[in-house]
Amino acid sequence: MPPTRQPSPSDPPPSGASGSEAASEADSEAASHADSGSAAAATGSPSPTGLFGVPSVRRRRRTLAVCAVPVVALLAVAAAAPLPFSVAQPGLTANVVGDYRDEPVIAITGGERVRETEGELLMTTIAATAPDASVRLKDVVRDWFAEDRAVMPRDSVYPVGDNPAEVREHNAAEMRESQDVAVRAALRQLRLSPDDVRVELNLADVGGPSAGLFFSLGIIDMLDGDGRGGDLTGGRTVAGTGTIEENGEIGPVGGVPLKTRAARRDGATVFLVPKEECADAGANTPDGLRLVPVTTLDGAVDALKALKDGRDVPGC
Repeated sequence: MPPTRQPSPSDPPPSGASGSEAASEADSEAASHADSGSAAAATGSPSPTGLFGVPSVRRRRRTLAVCAVPVVALLAVAAAAPLPFSVAQPGLTANVVGDYRDEPVIAITGGERVRETEGELLMTTIAATAPDASVRLKDVVRDWFAEDRAVMPRDSVYPVGDNPAEVREHNAAEMRESQDVAVRAALRQLRLSPDDVRVELNLADVGGPSAGLFFSLGIIDMLDGDGRGGDLTGGRTVAGTGTIEENGEIGPVGGVPLKTRAARRDGATVFLVPKEECADAGANTPDGLRLVPVTTLDGAVDALKALKDGRDVPGC
C-alpha cells in the first residue's frame, strides 16, 4: 500500500473544502505574519517607515529641522528689511490769528482795519517718519495698535517718492497754492476785493494743503470776526483741518485721529472736521474735544457763531 502524502500548505484546497475553511487558513497565515511583525517591533528592530508606511519619529524630526532652517532665515530677513510704510504721530499746531516763531501767521495790510482777536484758531498737523527712513517689521508691530501712532503706506504720505528734497519742494508748492486759495476764499466770503486788502501768510516748516480752511477762518476773524464786533471763537481754542476751494468747499485731508490728539494736547475744546471724515475722527476722540462736521467755509463760520451763542450744532 503506497504511503499517504500529507497535503502541503501550497496545495490548493480539496475540491470539497468549503470557502470558510479556505478563509480560515488564510486568516491563520495573516495572523502569523502580523504576529511576526509585532514581535519585530517589540524587540526594537529598526524600520525605516514604521507601521502602515508612516515615517518614523526620528525621520519626522529630521524633516522638520531641515524645513525650519529656510523659514527662520526668511523671518530674519523680513524682520531686518525696510518696509514701504511711514509711522505718523500728532504733530505741531499753530494759532493762525497769533504768532509762530515770533512772526504773525497772517499779516494783513490795506483797506479794512485789522481786529484784535481773542481765543485761538489752531491749524493742526501730523509728524511722519522721513520719506527715506527705514521702517522695519518691529516698528510696524510696535506702533500698529498704539493710540497715538498710525502706520500708513508711505506713498499715501509722500506721493512723489522718497527723495527728501523732492518731497520738501512738493509740500512747499502745495502750501503756497493752499494759502493763495485760502486768501481768495476768505475775501470772497467777506465780499472784499484782493486789490483792497493785502494778505501774507507765514508758516515755516509746514507743508501740504490741509491748513487751507483755518487760514481762511483766520482772515475772516481778523477782518470781520463774528460780524457783530466779537470774535468767531468766542474766546475758545478752536482747532481743525481741511482743504479749501475758492468757492468755499471744504475737502478731506487724512490723519484726522492724530490731529484731534494734537489739538486736545494743545488746549482745544472744539475741532472742525470735514464731514466725510467724521467717522475716522469719531472713532477715537480724545476726552473733552467736541467734533463739529463742516462742508463749506460759510457753514464753518455759522457753526462757530452758533457755538458762541450757545446754540446747537451738529456733531460727528
